[in-house]
Amino acid sequence: MPNQTKRDRLRQLGALNTRPEAVRAPWFRESSFFDPLDLVQVKYEMLRHVHEDGVNKADAAALFGLSRPTYYQAEAAFEREGIAGLLPRTRGPKSAHKLTDEVMQLIEQNQHTGAPLQARSLAQLLHSTLGISVHPRSIERAMARKKTVSPMRAPRCCRTAARISTRRCAPPSYAVRPA
Repeated sequence: MPNQTKRDRLRQLGALNTRPEAVRAPWFRESSFFDPLDLVQVKYEMLRHVHEDGVNKADAAALFGLSRPTYYQAEAAFEREGIAGLLPRTRGPKSAHKLTDEVMQLIEQNQHTGAPLQARSLAQLLHSTLGISVHPRSIERAMARKKTVSPMRAPRCCRTAARISTRRCAPPSYAVRPA
């Protein structure tokens, strides 16, 4: 997008400082290099100001329009990952972390073959048996993933057979080779 402004790009990346007017550091007003809209740059300069200039952490956070907890989070992320730690991240769980193998086995044991999925009763069973709270929709999604075999998990001969329906799928050791 050639007409996209820096503000639009920062907003798209989740790195737009929603309170640029709160940044009171003088060098952000005096130089065009420093952009109060760029939250990653604001956080980095706040950390640098404390480290290089020896300023109090609370004062630095206030000078850059951020809270003390934000300062400490940025500091920990920067120490752990460098500048990449200051980049925005998606929040929340990244996978079905409650649905471990043990939980899935319990679900499969109590799911009757051919019967409709009773996700609510399975969720109640998990809560009473294992003491974990799982949303019924999470159980439905997990069972749907279990039913569909992705092409990456299928054996290679079956992936080939899916593309070329005229060939038979046989284990490699029994494959007939042309003479």
